[in-house]
Amino acid sequence: MTRAHWGKVGVANGPQVIAHRGASAVEKENTTMAFHRAAQMGSHAAELDIRLCASGEIVVHHNAVLDNGRAINKLDFAELPSHIPTLQQALEACENMWVNIEIKNDPTEPDFDTSEMLANSMVQLLKTMGPPEQWLISSFRRESVDTVQSLWPQLPTAWLTVGVADEDADSVAKSLAASGHQAIHPNVYTLTQHVVTVMHANGLSVNTWTVDDPKRMSQLLDWGVDGLCTNTPDVALALIAQRAR
Repeated sequence: MTRAHWGKVGVANGPQVIAHRGASAVEKENTTMAFHRAAQMGSHAAELDIRLCASGEIVVHHNAVLDNGRAINKLDFAELPSHIPTLQQALEACENMWVNIEIKNDPTEPDFDTSEMLANSMVQLLKTMGPPEQWLISSFRRESVDTVQSLWPQLPTAWLTVGVADEDADSVAKSLAASGHQAIHPNVYTLTQHVVTVMHANGLSVNTWTVDDPKRMSQLLDWGVDGLCTNTPDVALALIAQRAR
């Protein structure tokens, strides 16, 4: 299988379009169809969310609980709706793209796990699937990406955050870089040009989520943002192509 490699600041060939849960504006999110469609559109990458189900498989789903109220970590894989893929199935659908894998491990959700079993299981799987540069692992929980770094230091990692205040940017950047992380993923509504500049000065990539407005995309590209995580990768790709003319 052909797969792109994720690139750090100054390495990637131009801004990266990351399909948020696949091409989720036109297909059901976090499904193999959404990832196939994202690849067909020409996306550089796909973003997806992972959790553990009761039978031990790593599955791709954003919420901890299904629409019927049942928690994924209490159900075997055979009991889950058929559209929910395993991580391996999802990655196989992401041909020609690198993949941002978000570890879901929130203290407010029923599958929260301080032992980081999900991170451990994911690393074991990815080690069987080729070089680490194919993936970029992120999580809101700093301990989860710190665990990934300790298990496989060559595997690129990023801290996912609602936002970083301008006055905290330098200390946050230095902390992330010192821990071996390679990127930060701030929310599009809180991101400032100052934060982008400071992160780049510390060798970190900045991939922002989730941006579907072309005007905001253009502003972020002017700031030098490295990745746009979007539900509409076709719109972002068209904008980048137009700006390159």
